[in-house]
Amino acid sequence: MQKQPLALVPPAQAATEKVVSGATSPIYVTQPALPPLEEFMPYLEAIWANKILTNGGPFHQQLEKALCEYLGVQHLALFSNGTLGLVTALQALRITGEVITTPYSFVATAHSLLWNGIKPVFADVHPDTLNLDPARIEAAITPHTTAIMPVHCYGHPCDVQAIQKIADNYNLKVIYDAAHAFGVQDAGGSVLRHGDLSVLSFHATKVFNTFEGGAIICPDAKTKQRIDHLKNFGFVDETTVVAPGINGKMSEINAAFGMLQLQYVGDALAKRQAIDTAYRAALHNVPGIRCVQDAGQQVSNYSYFPIMVEPDYPLSRDALYQKLKDNHIFARRYFYPLITDFPMYRGMPSASRENLPEATAAAQKVLCLPIYPALTLEQQDQIVAVIREAAV
Repeated sequence: MQKQPLALVPPAQAATEKVVSGATSPIYVTQPALPPLEEFMPYLEAIWANKILTNGGPFHQQLEKALCEYLGVQHLALFSNGTLGLVTALQALRITGEVITTPYSFVATAHSLLWNGIKPVFADVHPDTLNLDPARIEAAITPHTTAIMPVHCYGHPCDVQAIQKIADNYNLKVIYDAAHAFGVQDAGGSVLRHGDLSVLSFHATKVFNTFEGGAIICPDAKTKQRIDHLKNFGFVDETTVVAPGINGKMSEINAAFGMLQLQYVGDALAKRQAIDTAYRAALHNVPGIRCVQDAGQQVSNYSYFPIMVEPDYPLSRDALYQKLKDNHIFARRYFYPLITDFPMYRGMPSASRENLPEATAAAQKVLCLPIYPALTLEQQDQIVAVIREAAV
């Protein structure tokens, strides 16, 4: 008996049905930038024709090369997602013991350590950049420390020179969670060149996405080869396995989508920059609202737009969050709660709020406003109006 296809409701139709007639359309904190669907069809036709779906097919190889050229790096290994990239990066460098990291991030940063049997040790962030504070890193080092895992929070570069100096002094590895840092450059070029490894995310919410995906930036061909083995079960050839690897390979469909996305990423970043500039102009004189500044990078990607709701603003952060939501504007409290507030971490000595005063304060004040290429000036005006009206 032939199976009947599932009757799927088109997402746009489903979303329309949920909105009350006459209500303002919701504005979400982000929305994926998608290329024209008709331009993706030839890529799919090529995959259907060659019947190579995974295992380092032609689109996979093309995307690795194209991303190296775009990002200005020598070697890059694609992954099915950024979290598996973090897990594998730790395996590739044979990290054990304790790793110093930030409490102010998405949980995948710390989860990747636990999945490798590594103890995360949390250090506080700098109040201006919200990145790991190098002074607090050094204070957290013990005889069991083997590495540092900083995050380029919101795409704002860490103090890479200070972190590398600490790592060199104590013989530690440095793995950057660079999930937010696609395309970001400092005075010397791509921020991805710093540390022993950097890990990118190409999740749907990122400035460059492959639906799901990620990558590890590798310093040399030998390291890339080891990582390529690890992400494919440890296979070297048909009968040889050299490491206890995992299945972290990116599919051909994701890689093909990434090739098309690269053609549009420049336009997407330009639109994000315009939105960032408009927000700063509109909010700079609102009492109690502080826009988080960059960290001195030469090229930004405008991946997030975080504001700090300070005590002199008439509403608390959570009250403003709710007021925006009441107006169909869905901002997000990134990053709240802190990683250290979750049950698998809160019992660790380094997770105490006394150890993390700056991260704790930031988590209580931060609000990320909507930013994505399709956000219109009219929608941005609506968001700003709600914030300004509450300040009157």
